[in-house]
Amino acid sequence: MAQQQEDTKQNNENRPATEGGFLHGNEFVQPFRLVKYFSLTGFIVILIFTLVLSFIISQQAKTVVLKKSGDYALLLANNLNHQVFLQFVLPAAMRYGRIRLRDPVQLKLLDAVVRNTIHGFKVKRVNIYDLEGNVTYSTAEGLIGAKGAGAAAYEDALKGKHSSTLITRPGPGLAGLERVRVLRTFFPFRGEKPVQGAVGQVLGVFEIFQDLSDDYAEVTKFQYLSFAISLVFTSLLFLILRQILVRAENIIEERNEERRRLEEKLHHSERLAELGQMISAVAHEIRNPLGIISSTAEILQTKLKAYEPDNRLSDIILEESRRLNGIVTEFLDFARPQVPRPEPCSLKNILEKNLLFLAPSLDKKGIEVVKNFKGPESIEADPDLLYRAFLNVFMNAAQAMPEGGQITVGTSIPYGRDGQHFGQAQVVIADTGKGIDPDQADAIFTPFFTTKNRGSGLGLAIVKNIVEEHKGWVAVEPGPESGTRVIIRLPLSQD
Repeated sequence: MAQQQEDTKQNNENRPATEGGFLHGNEFVQPFRLVKYFSLTGFIVILIFTLVLSFIISQQAKTVVLKKSGDYALLLANNLNHQVFLQFVLPAAMRYGRIRLRDPVQLKLLDAVVRNTIHGFKVKRVNIYDLEGNVTYSTAEGLIGAKGAGAAAYEDALKGKHSSTLITRPGPGLAGLERVRVLRTFFPFRGEKPVQGAVGQVLGVFEIFQDLSDDYAEVTKFQYLSFAISLVFTSLLFLILRQILVRAENIIEERNEERRRLEEKLHHSERLAELGQMISAVAHEIRNPLGIISSTAEILQTKLKAYEPDNRLSDIILEESRRLNGIVTEFLDFARPQVPRPEPCSLKNILEKNLLFLAPSLDKKGIEVVKNFKGPESIEADPDLLYRAFLNVFMNAAQAMPEGGQITVGTSIPYGRDGQHFGQAQVVIADTGKGIDPDQADAIFTPFFTTKNRGSGLGLAIVKNIVEEHKGWVAVEPGPESGTRVIIRLPLSQD
């Protein structure tokens, strides 16, 4: 009995991994056990991390608020400087000959200008100092005439510099938790045109107090909200991590399904390789008797024309032999590897050679060719392989327009949004034929797929193989109005 149990244990250990083994083997169960053991620790770590991140973000928001408020204070001070100079200094100097703020009329005029300028803004107080540091004007009662400016910021303002400082003090709330924040800004009061000799001259100093308590209160609310969201988010994440254990079998099954799909793709590639070998062997066997048939038909054609000029049997044999030879050639092109032999060559010359070869058949069908060659001058590629690839594309375009139409062919160097090119050359061949069915777009490069009554369905598959062997790519899409566009991109260099 003990020996039987030992044998059973050994068999279980040597059993190959099956789907059941994938679901219940230690290889997959162990990670989920680790998730169970460390989920609480992970929850705490993530919670701390998100809280710290929320704190950093809120502090950054406060910094941004302070910077924006400082910039805003400078704009306000500039405007205040402009309004006071134009609406008070100049009129008072012209009317009274000198500025005397002890004069109630002048003081009232200045007060009206200042209050109209700061009206609607969160400004708690505005002080104006003279060059000796005395308060000559203030929106607060009882400060006029006081000696209130001995700080370094005041001295800097006299030198033409401005500065802002955040003042924080306890507020009126419970235990002073509601903080009061005020931005104190010193700004030089300068002369402006049209007073000659006073342009840019420092005449005094503005001191502006801005209330930022509401702005900081909003940031604090955002901070508390971020903390709450972080707590909720991490709690949900913790629950999701717990649910991973419940969904373990589904996840593993999805992995197995993906593995099966990859295996099917691999088997499909292997079948295509075997099919290519078979096609190559069969094509060679067909080509030998086909050559004999073609040569015999040519001899027969010569003899028949001497006795029966109207007899077309030999012509039919020759025509069908040539068509069959073309199909065999396509089979061989598809079956054998297309290994490029790159050398410097001109895309324009290759395309012109294609069009010159096809010119008689294109003219016969009434197909117009529009050329738009914009470069490049040269690329590194196999000109013979590219000639065969472009020839297939041109022939497909011509066959799509039996009643005539237009083929547009162009070359260019595509550029990205940053103005840098991709190191590629682009060839676009478009026709005005009936176009392609969107449902068939994915299958158009599949070997033996064709929408024509005659043909092997290997033309675009061969094009794709040649282009990819050149490290490029090819795409087919509907034209802007009608027809089909074939887009081919090739690297400028094969390095």
